[in-house]
Amino acid sequence: MTFRTSAASARHLRDLTERTGALVVGRRLFDMTGGWGGRHPMDVPVVVVTHTVPQGWEPENDSFVFVTDGIASAIDRAKALAGDKEVGVNGCTIAAQVAAAGLLDEVHVDLVPVVLGAGIPFFAGLTIAPLHLDGPFRVVEGDGVTHLAYRVRPAA
Repeated sequence: MTFRTSAASARHLRDLTERTGALVVGRRLFDMTGGWGGRHPMDVPVVVVTHTVPQGWEPENDSFVFVTDGIASAIDRAKALAGDKEVGVNGCTIAAQVAAAGLLDEVHVDLVPVVLGAGIPFFAGLTIAPLHLDGPFRVVEGDGVTHLAYRVRPAA
């Protein structure tokens, strides 16, 4: 994957990539990307939360694991695949499910000064609102983007 970005954003993205050992995504994102052509650009295992394994795919291979028994199971599987590295969560609906299950440790936001006017809210359907965040504990200012990281405050 090649693209142009500022030096600060490049360092941020390299650091994030090095820390990440596996990803958890939803079926909608998997389908929208066409399964990233068979391998995610971060080159880490991806756990896909779905009701059914997509036609033409094995339930598990070296790139993708399809989990059909819920978000907690998907997070457990991703942690096992990640080893001593972090698990990333990609996608609004999946992030809300992970947060509702009490399994979300951090929220990372790449703030870009553009108003789109449509789309899926970041935590669509969050059932445990409000979600309290501490921080930001990391702020990286790139060109046209500010990368923010917050810790999720445990529920009282």
